[in-house]
Amino acid sequence: MKPRSIRKLLMREIEKVSESVEEFCLNPGTDFTRNRKIPVDKLMLSIIGMESGNLTNELLDCYDVSPDTPTASAFVQQRLKLKPEAFETVFHGFSQKINKTNHYEIPIFAVDGSDIPISADSKDDASFFQGTNGQKPYGLLHLNALYDLNHRIYVDAVLQKRRDFDEHAALVSMVDKSSVKKAIIIADRGYEAYNNMAHIQEKGWSFLIRIKDGKTGIKDGFSLPTDDLFDVDIHLKLTRRQTKEVKKLMNDRNHYRVIPANTRFDYLPKINHKHDPVLFYDMHFRMVRFQISDGIYETIVTNLNRNEFPPSELKRLYSYRWGIETSFRDLKYTVGLLDFHSKKVACIQQEIYARLIMYNFAEMITSQVSIRKKPRKHVYKANFSVAVHMCRLYYREKVTLPVLETIIAKNLVPIRPNRHRERNLSSSGYHSFLYRVA
Repeated sequence: MKPRSIRKLLMREIEKVSESVEEFCLNPGTDFTRNRKIPVDKLMLSIIGMESGNLTNELLDCYDVSPDTPTASAFVQQRLKLKPEAFETVFHGFSQKINKTNHYEIPIFAVDGSDIPISADSKDDASFFQGTNGQKPYGLLHLNALYDLNHRIYVDAVLQKRRDFDEHAALVSMVDKSSVKKAIIIADRGYEAYNNMAHIQEKGWSFLIRIKDGKTGIKDGFSLPTDDLFDVDIHLKLTRRQTKEVKKLMNDRNHYRVIPANTRFDYLPKINHKHDPVLFYDMHFRMVRFQISDGIYETIVTNLNRNEFPPSELKRLYSYRWGIETSFRDLKYTVGLLDFHSKKVACIQQEIYARLIMYNFAEMITSQVSIRKKPRKHVYKANFSVAVHMCRLYYREKVTLPVLETIIAKNLVPIRPNRHRERNLSSSGYHSFLYRVA
């Protein structure tokens, strides 16, 4: 899809929400009914195009440094009338439209979550954390994302407050409502659960999930080879009943498992009466253990076909999951997810969806820019930081398409696929307005 068509798609999704604004404003029939300097379409265009500067400077950029630029106070009053669902709707509509233009046989999705620091609000129990060891209080939201690894775009997202977050429920929600017929979904250890696997199986998708090696994961209790490497078929019948007959069957741990009443499993009734028949849910998957480096092994569960996906191919496919990790880094630091222009949670939610929209917009346009190949030591790709800046200017109609493509094609960085570095797990805190880029 050409950059001009990508921009038209995004503008159309914003226009559709603007035309049905009564569905997304706090006070239908009152909000956005009078002519203002900031109508709803201009409001949404501004928020989606924002960078990391302070709000007044962002508005000056948006209104071309006009004397009629609205004040920050007026802008905030307008945005408080609009629900975050307006931006969520644009994100989903835009993602679905650009995803339909992708022609891979089977999409490969990664699922993961990431915490987003926000300002502390002691009245919001679901997001507030009292700092310890001299740390100031802080707030956290949690972003759950489904990411297309082939096209490097977010296809779905669920926002939760950190104390109430449930990555399993978010995954199930994203899988169930997807319109994609076939897909492979890759997940890390936090997603190992029979319920997740069942929902993916029922959807007709394939899964590849890394699982724990210890006694706290689903691997525990299976009769598995003692070798370091194995590839075992598991044909499992799950039930919630524990009758005398079922207890006898449970001796065959490789084929029968009981799901406790306090564990979510949506395909078996939670409450069983004495005379109810014993119900089983059939699940088929492989449990595969492979070596990733000297002395280090990983175990995964998958329902992918052994002939098409032997252990070596599963190892390669799982390493592909790292794409969602690097996308979170680009989303936070390059696109500016951590630099909000409000302390109110509803406004922050607006901006999170706005950043997801801009990330997808920039990735789709950058992928269409032709990079001329030269005899070099490394293969080169577009510098995403420069590309995002240029895509924002193109979004605001500040640069022409030829200029956009020329600058992106000139600013390149080498691809070094075999580089390894220790993962930095320290999280940066909320970016205070006092330290905002001017």
